[in-house]
Amino acid sequence: MKTPFLKELPLLLIIAVPFVYLALIWNSLPEVVPIHWDLYGRPNGWGSKAELILIPVLLPLLIYVIMTFVPKFDPKKKIETMGSKFQDLRLILTIFMSALATFIIYTATGTSAPSFNYIAIFLGLLFAVLGNYFQTIKPNYFIGIRTPWALENEEVWRKTHQLGGKLWFAGGLVIILAGLFLKEEIYIVVFIGITILLVVVPFVYSYREFKKMSKPV
Repeated sequence: MKTPFLKELPLLLIIAVPFVYLALIWNSLPEVVPIHWDLYGRPNGWGSKAELILIPVLLPLLIYVIMTFVPKFDPKKKIETMGSKFQDLRLILTIFMSALATFIIYTATGTSAPSFNYIAIFLGLLFAVLGNYFQTIKPNYFIGIRTPWALENEEVWRKTHQLGGKLWFAGGLVIILAGLFLKEEIYIVVFIGITILLVVVPFVYSYREFKKMSKPV
């Protein structure tokens, strides 16, 4: 899959946002900054401000590199058949990771503590967007709900991603709404519960569909 520079420029500019933000606030940062927080936004890990450089490297830059080279290692070349949908997915994930990196760097300034609700709402939005794209993902070893049974049977893959797409979209919306109204202590439990359902239900459904199709007629 060719990636001309002009085509990649918007993604590269998005990746640059947290790097530029960190450069702008660098001189105002103390030498020791919070780099890890508990679920309630209280810092429980500290480090040199130089470690903050790893955040945009490990989030938007790394996801960009992975999403750029994944199609080259897809043995069935199914990802390439997604066309513009795959490019849209690359854009969405890069924006998400860049925004998350910028937010984490911002919290390191000590201006405000990171709220679990804010981060989880952001994740809920990502779940909903990814769910909307699930039905366009072709069978592959890198992207999607890659259960052994879905990879074995294209019809199982299709059905798994149909259900998973609807479930992730609905689950993402519930996470967003719950984060706006529930207290943090309750919301943590709700978020974890919904996330477990988003993983377990498609997994079990995929297995059941495969077994159903494997039965002799």
